[in-house]
Amino acid sequence: MYNAHRGMVPAPNSRLNELLDQVRQEFDSQQNRTGEYESNMAQQVSEMELVRQKVYNLEQNAIAIKQRYEEDVARLRHELEARGGPPSHVNISGLPPHAGISQPQPPAIGHGPSNLFGGIMANPPGQGAPGLVPPTQDQQQQQVPTPHQIGASQALQQGAFGGYPPSHGMNGGYNPQPPQTTASPGPGKGRVNRGPPGPSTPHQAPSSSYPDARPSPQLGRPPSPLPPHQGHHIINNLADIELDSLRPDQKREGSDWFAIFNPRIPRVLDVDLKHTLHHDSVVCCVRFSQDGRFVATGCNRSAQIFDVANGQQVHKLTDESVDKDGDLYIRSVCFSPDGKYLATGAEDKQIRVWDIAKRSIRHTFSGHDQDIYSLDFSRDGKHIASGSGDRTVRLWDIEAGQETLCLSIEDGVTTVAISPGGELVAAGSLDKSVRVWNARTGDLLERLDGAEGHKDSVYSVAFAPGGRQLVSGSLDKTIKMWDLDNPSNGRMMGPGFGSRDRMGSKCVKTFEGHKDFVLSVALTPDGRWVLSGSKDRGVQFWNPQTGDTQLMLQGHKNSVISVAPSPQGELFATGSGDKAARIWRYGNWP
Repeated sequence: MYNAHRGMVPAPNSRLNELLDQVRQEFDSQQNRTGEYESNMAQQVSEMELVRQKVYNLEQNAIAIKQRYEEDVARLRHELEARGGPPSHVNISGLPPHAGISQPQPPAIGHGPSNLFGGIMANPPGQGAPGLVPPTQDQQQQQVPTPHQIGASQALQQGAFGGYPPSHGMNGGYNPQPPQTTASPGPGKGRVNRGPPGPSTPHQAPSSSYPDARPSPQLGRPPSPLPPHQGHHIINNLADIELDSLRPDQKREGSDWFAIFNPRIPRVLDVDLKHTLHHDSVVCCVRFSQDGRFVATGCNRSAQIFDVANGQQVHKLTDESVDKDGDLYIRSVCFSPDGKYLATGAEDKQIRVWDIAKRSIRHTFSGHDQDIYSLDFSRDGKHIASGSGDRTVRLWDIEAGQETLCLSIEDGVTTVAISPGGELVAAGSLDKSVRVWNARTGDLLERLDGAEGHKDSVYSVAFAPGGRQLVSGSLDKTIKMWDLDNPSNGRMMGPGFGSRDRMGSKCVKTFEGHKDFVLSVALTPDGRWVLSGSKDRGVQFWNPQTGDTQLMLQGHKNSVISVAPSPQGELFATGSGDKAARIWRYGNWP
C-alpha cells in the first residue's frame, strides 16, 4: 500500500555536519592550547624553583659570612685585650659605639681596584687600601675594607685606621682641621687593566672629618692635663699629650706647626722649619742629593728640584711626550750619587733617568706592568732598584741601559732599598713581609714576617748606614728594626757572605706611638735616629737603642707621605698630601 507521507521525510542535514566538524576542530585547538599552557606553567614553576634555590644559597652564604665576620671581630678583640687594650665591652673612645666604619682604607697594592697610595694617600683618614685604581667619591666617603685590603692595607685610600674620637680643645685648642683625603690620582687616559693595586698616589680630596684626636695646629688652646704614665706605650703616644700641659722646654711652636718633646725622657734634640716648598698637587716623595745641596720632589706630571739653601726651584722635569689627559703622578725620585742624574718612577710604568743639567731623558726603562712605587740608586751609581704593583722588584744597569734582575713575589711591592754596600736589596710588600735578596745573584736571603713581623702591609724600608740593620714601616702603625747581622746561624754578614747563605735575621725593636699608618721611614746618616712619617700627619724621631720617641712634629695638614734626611745631616724633608714639601733643621739641644 502506498504511504502517502513518504515524500515528507527530510534529507540528510549537511549544515549539522559542518557545525559538528567546527566544534570538533575548536575542541582540538583548545586541547592543544591547554597543552602549551601546561608546558609553560611547568617551565615557570621550574624557574621559580631555581630562583628559590639561589635565594636559599645566598642566605646560607650571608649567614656564613656573618659568622666569619663575628669570629674575626672576636679574634681581633681578643688580640686587642692581649695587647693591653680595653676590654671588648668597653668602647675605646668612651663614647657610644659608632654606627659605621670610622675611617676609610689606606693605599693598596693588592689585587683589585683599590688604591695603594690611593690607599696611602687617597683614603679619607682611616682606612684604605693602596691601590692602582682611584676610588670613587662615594668610596672615598665610606669604604669597608676587606681582610686583604686591611692587610694590603687595611684599606688605604687613605688607609683605614681605627677611628679616633674627635677632640675638643686638643693641643691647647688647635682647631680641628680634618686632613684632605689623598686618594690615588686616577688612572688617566689609557690606564686600564692595571693588575694588583699598589699604593695609591695621594691626591687632594675634599676634606672630611678626621678621627684623629689631634687637630692640625691652628688657634687657641684650652689647657688639659698630661696623661698619667702608663708604661712604655704611653710614653711614645705624644699625640695624646695636651700642648698647654707642657713646660716651654718640652715643646716648640711655629706659625703653622708645633713639636712636642717627650716629657718622660731627657730632651736632646731641637727642630725648626727652614723652607716650605709649595706645589700644585700632592707631593708623593722627597729625596736629597748626596751632597745635600738639592732636594727633589715628585708630584703630578713633574719632578721638581729645589736649592736647599734658599728654597728656590731650580729645575722642573716634565716629559712633554706624554699624553696630557688624566693624572700622572711621580711616585718616587732618586738622585744618582754624583748628583748628575735624577731617576723618577711613575704611574705609567716607566722609569726615566734624567740628565739634570740638560733637562733631558738619558734612559727610559720599560718592563714593569703596573705603577712604579719606589726607586733606589746603588751607592756606586751603576744600578737602580725598582718596586711595582706588578709584584716584582727589578734591578737595572744604568750604563748598559737594561734590566739585570727580576725578582717576583706574591703581592704588590710598595718600597725598595739597596744596602750601602750594594750587596743587598730589600723590599716591602702588601703581604706584610720584608724580603732581602742578594743583589748580584737574586737569591732570597731572608723573609721577615711571621710572629715578630708586621700585621699589615709594609709601605717603607730603609737600611741603616752600616747596612747591618733595616727598618720597616707598616700600615699596622708600627716601625720595626731588624738585625741582619744575627750570628745565630754561625755566620756574620760580611765579605765572605755567600750567595745562598741565610742571615738568621730577627726583629730587635718595635716602635709604637703613631695613631695611623706609617707611610715612610728613614735613618739619619749617623744612625742615631729613626724618622717616620704617618697618615696621622706627624713626623717622629725615635731612638733606635731604646725604642723611645724623642719628638713628634706636626707640620702638615694631611698625611706625611715621605720623609728623607739629608746625607749631610742636620736637615730632613717631608712631603705631604697638603700639596707642600718642607725642609726642616734638627740638631742637638740645648
